Amino acid sequence: MRWLARQRAFLDFTLLSLWRRKGKNAALILAYALVVFLVASVMFAVRALRTEAANVLAGTPELIVQRMLAGRHETVPESYVATVKAIRGVSRVTPRLWGYYFNRAAGATYTVMAPAGFAHGHGEIVVGPGVARTWLSPVDGQYLFRTVAGDSAGFVPVEALPEDTELVSGDLILMSGADFRRVFGLPEGFYTDLAVSVPNERELETVTEKIQRALPDTRPIQRRELLRTYAAVFDWRGGYVIVLLSGAGLAFFIFAWDRATGLSAEERREIGVLKALGWDTADVLSMKLWEGLTISLTAFLLGLIAAYVHVFLAGAGLFAQALKGWSVLAPRLDLTPAIDPTELLSLFFLTVAPYAVITLIPAWRAATTDPDAVMRG
Repeated sequence: MRWLARQRAFLDFTLLSLWRRKGKNAALILAYALVVFLVASVMFAVRALRTEAANVLAGTPELIVQRMLAGRHETVPESYVATVKAIRGVSRVTPRLWGYYFNRAAGATYTVMAPAGFAHGHGEIVVGPGVARTWLSPVDGQYLFRTVAGDSAGFVPVEALPEDTELVSGDLILMSGADFRRVFGLPEGFYTDLAVSVPNERELETVTEKIQRALPDTRPIQRRELLRTYAAVFDWRGGYVIVLLSGAGLAFFIFAWDRATGLSAEERREIGVLKALGWDTADVLSMKLWEGLTISLTAFLLGLIAAYVHVFLAGAGLFAQALKGWSVLAPRLDLTPAIDPTELLSLFFLTVAPYAVITLIPAWRAATTDPDAVMRG
């Protein structure tokens, strides 16, 4: 209890000392908090995007089977469906129709899909939020597509997908299978790829090998491979932003090192007075440790709170474009908070601990010097 009382007394004295130099300390805390804010914002955004991707991919099939020709994606004949379905461990095989359509007027590429059981009729489409926002000049309420035959096909948008799904459906256009084949010229009996359901995850590798043996010209893609790809993309973009911010971080750490390792004349005199009053070196170091912790913890918490507001309430406006990409159809970010405690702990030790420790170096030098010499100097 006596030790706690002493530490509380040191903390009270430290707060009063910091308040006497509030202008300098406020500037240091703001600069410190800015660096924490920038790094934490990137961490929060990347973690939230990875979590969002994992949630989206959780509903996708365990395997996607593509046919390859000369190293490129080729259409899959209908006969492949029966071959894959006959493999033990496969519960369902769903042939899919999807592709990309480039709209020259909008300068954007849209994803077009023909889901099984499309609820609307011929000539009707369902569009994502990004499509409705970027498709230029619909004619008489219709979206005009240029087909592979060279003529135009008009489609009426009868429904818009919810805006809260924009991260996934922003560039999406849904239409019937017959309309899809008309626009892209895909003949009957051929599909873009096959969605394969494998209920038992332990059989996934075996099923993948059997598909490759039965159909050597195919490439089965597992869901976890897609998840790893998304994670790598977001990590790369996050690292790209961190590299761009590294100059500001380096400048701050040079400033913080200079500030922490060099005591002002007033601070040296203060230490000399404390030593003359009977404080020993351990007491001075305790006081300086509390000073470093107070500044760094305050800056850390301010930066962390500001980063949370910036990413999850303001849509990460400072660098959202870099994380989303530079597409015309880059989705609006409305991220669900997802925070990794390990990342927070790493950020804490990279920002708080170093500053708190380096403040002890000049304090130890001043505290081990004769008080009279310190006060005269």
